[in-house]
Amino acid sequence: MPLTPDGSTQLSSTRIRLALLALALGGFGIGATEFVAMGLLPNLAADLLPGLYAAAPDAANAQVGWLISAYALGVVVGAPTIAAAAARWPRKQLLLALLTAFTLGTIASALLPTFETVLVARFVAGLPHGAYFGIASLVAARLMGPGKRARGIAIVLSGLTISNVIGVPTITWIGQVSGWRIAYLVVAAIFALTFVAVAMFVPFQAGNPKATMRAELRAFSQLQVWITLSIGAIGFGGLFAVYTYVAPLVIEITGLTAATVPLILVVIGLGMTVGNFAGGALADWSVRRTMYISFGVLIAALVTLGLSAQSLVGLVIGMFFIGAAASALSPTIQARLMDVAHESQSLAAALNHSSLNVGNALGAALGGVAIAAGLGYLAPVWIGVALSALGVLLTLLTFIIDRRRRLRGQHVPYGTQLIPVVRKG
Repeated sequence: MPLTPDGSTQLSSTRIRLALLALALGGFGIGATEFVAMGLLPNLAADLLPGLYAAAPDAANAQVGWLISAYALGVVVGAPTIAAAAARWPRKQLLLALLTAFTLGTIASALLPTFETVLVARFVAGLPHGAYFGIASLVAARLMGPGKRARGIAIVLSGLTISNVIGVPTITWIGQVSGWRIAYLVVAAIFALTFVAVAMFVPFQAGNPKATMRAELRAFSQLQVWITLSIGAIGFGGLFAVYTYVAPLVIEITGLTAATVPLILVVIGLGMTVGNFAGGALADWSVRRTMYISFGVLIAALVTLGLSAQSLVGLVIGMFFIGAAASALSPTIQARLMDVAHESQSLAAALNHSSLNVGNALGAALGGVAIAAGLGYLAPVWIGVALSALGVLLTLLTFIIDRRRRLRGQHVPYGTQLIPVVRKG
């Protein structure tokens, strides 16, 4: 039976499952707060920018897309700052503090009156996102035990992907019926429930007593860290270029009704759930191969959507595999970051979500620019293809560097440790 995080006693299998479920519930709430705006984009635009929406709906939808970018930028700023500054904190207490921030930031998003103030609230609400996933992933990996690191990460991320199957479509429907502000209050209630679950079931786990902000930030001196971050920031933008504008794409391109949007979100969420667990298992087998496979499927799915989004079948197939491939990348890139960041594990675990949310902001922003320029709602799909192709090139680069270091007899990342490789011949 696995040891507790402090290594002193054993935990029952029931306690471990409840702790993992509590951590995943936080991911469920994060998935809701991050993605529900995408299905409610026209509702947000009509309420926060009524004059612009009446005169030019496309321009209003594109501007409201900045709410999604603001949240993503909050993740980018908050993840490294909080993870580095609080690496010495006991992990359970840090998780509870982050959940408090989530709850208050989401309530503010629901209650503030203007587009500008909601924009600020979304930025603030994004600050704890990366640190939560990073710390929760470290706790889950410790609970899972040796050899199951990526699967532990996938369990935490499963809350986010399952949220896209159940939470986001349901809360989107609530927002369409009762107003988007009620939808965000529902999300805030999920975070409050997660606070209670984490307080009850997650065991104490000490932080790193030797950690300092300077030591954690040393990860930024590693070239491979920057390349891996760029893989997530650029390559993952392919998902968000499409996902951000899924509601107008479904309505304007495929010709379906607004009531169909939650069903398409379910399709994306199912793909994400399948891809997340597959990515976690495959990454424990081979991080390198999983990254190549995932990017290949992502590009193929984006092209399929771009060529056949006018039909329901093409829409469903494209959206499912876009969600699956992109979600498989998430635990894989996180495992890669933890490999190349050496001792800066808290920062590395959080940085993954910074990079993915740079992709969120980048995809949403570029898609909005294309739509505002009059290129139509399929333009973000082709932007996604280009971003994902750049992600493949960066993936090639990071493993070419590994290969050259291996040939020179240098250390290369493997798992959570570095091992020496002896040159043959």
